[in-house]
Amino acid sequence: MADIHTYDFTGKRAIIRVDFNVPLDKETLEVTDDTRIRAAVPTIQHILKNGGSVVLMSHLGRPKDADDDKFSLRHIVGKVSELLGMPVGFADDCIGEKAFEMSANLPAGEVLLLENLRYYKHETSGSESFAEQLAKHGDVYVNDAFGTAHREHASTAVIAKFFPKDKMFGFLLEAEIKSVDKVLNSTEKPLTAIVGGAKVSSKIVIIERLLDKVDNLIVGGGMAYTFVKAVGGEVGNSLVEDDYLEMARDIIAKAKKNGVNLYIPTDTVITDKFSNDSKKQTVAIDKIPAGWMGLDVGPETAKACANIIENSKLILWNGPMGVFEMSSFQQGTKDVADAIVTATSKGAFSLIGGGDSVAAINLFNLADKVSYVSTGGGAMLEYLEGIELPGIKAINN
Repeated sequence: MADIHTYDFTGKRAIIRVDFNVPLDKETLEVTDDTRIRAAVPTIQHILKNGGSVVLMSHLGRPKDADDDKFSLRHIVGKVSELLGMPVGFADDCIGEKAFEMSANLPAGEVLLLENLRYYKHETSGSESFAEQLAKHGDVYVNDAFGTAHREHASTAVIAKFFPKDKMFGFLLEAEIKSVDKVLNSTEKPLTAIVGGAKVSSKIVIIERLLDKVDNLIVGGGMAYTFVKAVGGEVGNSLVEDDYLEMARDIIAKAKKNGVNLYIPTDTVITDKFSNDSKKQTVAIDKIPAGWMGLDVGPETAKACANIIENSKLILWNGPMGVFEMSSFQQGTKDVADAIVTATSKGAFSLIGGGDSVAAINLFNLADKVSYVSTGGGAMLEYLEGIELPGIKAINN
């Protein structure tokens, strides 16, 4: 494994696995959120500045065949050029004679973007022969795509073997690893994790692992109602996973045994139908009437959560407190975000990860007021769960 900080890129072509799986407008096919492209810019500019050329490869969506133009990376060339402040070349294939010719003749200081890797099924199947062809585009391999590091794909986990010494992490992937490791391995206390979202089942492994590390665990979102019902509460028509009631009781018991302050919401904003314009009221979370459902935490809960968060040194946030996409039910999530910002301003390290948490922090325009916003939802969850991600393992080995 090489080090991007000290590697000599002079005269070298760096093939970089980036995560340019960005949202496009359905009508114009223009980029609507360039966060992931911006995140890759420092790595690209560093290589160019140090005498190299750059070949970028990425996927976009899940195309069923190569004729589906709405998944073509040509739609993002303009945005990549804009953010780099220079023209970016485009190869209308990621392998093949023309693409290889373009990368072979790429002068130092220039950038080439390859067509969508997932136009080939060989990418997701982890084909070694496909990875070997991709490797022809570079003299050095850089993985800067944390969002796909948990996938055992050709461009993330297999290609690295064709660069036994000339392989490394980009700045983004390096920062992602350091940020998660800081939360998991730091001795600073107290460490608070806020875990929200709809279902306990999707977060059970991460919750169990966090119970061995955190001082405070705040449960929010739809999963809270499973915990409330597990201890005998009335939750009306709220989202509940009945198959996980026993698991919820086990988590409560383990938290008590480990001395973890497990905070379950005490009040909730309820509605009679899943609509932004529906009736709503605030009640005790264990006394929700039949026919009503909880879609956000109440003010009492928000205040208690803010107190815990603002007195923390390390904060991990994964999952919203309610259906924040609806303005009528976003206050709890907004209050938690504000508390994290306050704690960060007082010196705490805050890590935001998971698609919905990132969407929320961006919705409230607070991304620049927390310590780190992860670009990888699934990858971050698996890394927190203690799984060795294929894309990281391939570089380390």
